[in-house]
Amino acid sequence: MSNYKRYYIPDSMVFITIITNGRNPILIQNIKNLRQAFLDTNYKFKIIAGCVMPEHIHFIIKPENINELSKIIKSIKYNFSKSLPKSNNLSDSLHKRKEKGIWQRRFYDHIIRKEDDLYRHLDYIHYNPIKHGIVQKAKDWDFSSFNKFVKLGLYDENWCNFEDKNNINNMDLECRLGIPAQQ
Repeated sequence: MSNYKRYYIPDSMVFITIITNGRNPILIQNIKNLRQAFLDTNYKFKIIAGCVMPEHIHFIIKPENINELSKIIKSIKYNFSKSLPKSNNLSDSLHKRKEKGIWQRRFYDHIIRKEDDLYRHLDYIHYNPIKHGIVQKAKDWDFSSFNKFVKLGLYDENWCNFEDKNNINNMDLECRLGIPAQQ
């Protein structure tokens, strides 16, 4: 396995994507466990925005200590995984590594460097359920921070016109992550 190094900038926000192993759509049906997994971490961070999809999560956090980012993600994954029943369908190698096979090993991160970069990623997060064909309007997805942003006056309730969609689709983040686009 390659020696992968992540680059962090102190006091920054980070866009994160975590994907389930084999794109197993278990997150929504276990949403209470997932929320609790975020609460049960031993690390301090603020969740800026997020969207839980059936098989992946996009969110922006601001860790108190940026150098703990990998530990934060590991803790969230661990806490969620331990909340689920054990599976007997695991390979010997997963058993040896004490993994449950719930998550893909790696996660995608992007340091937010500028205000416009933050806004693009917020749009991407909130547009995700529309992009995947789950809902027609962002306000209809209960597993997103979109409605919180509407209440704060940061988005219009009927946000996401054609131009918005075109700009967001051109970000193409999920292709880089290996998430197939919905047709």
